[in-house]
Amino acid sequence: MSKKHLKRVQRICHAFPETTERLSHGEPTFFVGKKVFAAFSNNHHNDGHIAVVAPAPPGVQSMLIEESPEKFYKPPYVGGAGWIGIELEHVSDEELAFHLRQAWLLIAPKKMQTLLERAEKESV
Repeated sequence: MSKKHLKRVQRICHAFPETTERLSHGEPTFFVGKKVFAAFSNNHHNDGHIAVVAPAPPGVQSMLIEESPEKFYKPPYVGGAGWIGIELEHVSDEELAFHLRQAWLLIAPKKMQTLLERAEKESV
């Protein structure tokens, strides 16, 4: 099951410009430049979550958790910085792509954000 979800995360993350993937803390982690914008969590430290963790805009973390606690949680370590845990079993590809795009935009330098905007306009 986790391999299926990892493939989903990889497919979405690698669609963003300048994304690289490497292991960090034993889990597949996605970078734009030298900064992390998403990390796969495969029952990390036996926490029971098959998820991806990613930054969210200010105030969004608590709103998402309150509205949909079956989908979202406050992850250890990075949760205090506003990151959100996304339970992969409970989100559609479209919703997952939305949150990962937001995370990428929060972390990517402005120059790279222009690349994404250009690519999205060309695909329409």
